Amino acid sequence: MSRALVNATCAGFAGATVSDPWGGGHDAWKVGGKMFACVGAMEDHGVAVKCADVETARLLIEVGHALRAPYFHASWVRIPWGMVPDAELIERLGISYALIRAGLPKKVQAALENGAQDGLARR
Repeated sequence: MSRALVNATCAGFAGATVSDPWGGGHDAWKVGGKMFACVGAMEDHGVAVKCADVETARLLIEVGHALRAPYFHASWVRIPWGMVPDAELIERLGISYALIRAGLPKKVQAALENGAQDGLARR
């Protein structure tokens, strides 16, 4: 698991863009202007992703598949490199993308390029 895997996976999601909003080397992946994944500037920290709710985030933390994501809402978790298999990381990225995309206004969703209907479709 690495920044390269996260970036390659996220780049495959319809309408996904990357930026460095805080400077210093962050990779903030967004869809419709809303962030769904963030790799910090420090290479060894992993990736932060959105969960469906706070309870899901707590469960992932409790079972050892994630850590609390500092500076993010409690429904976000940080998955350090190597904590979970690559397939699980890709699934978490897809879920995060799908959650954020589903929360966008219908007009924005319709404007996204055709292709994946949710984050899980392009694995």
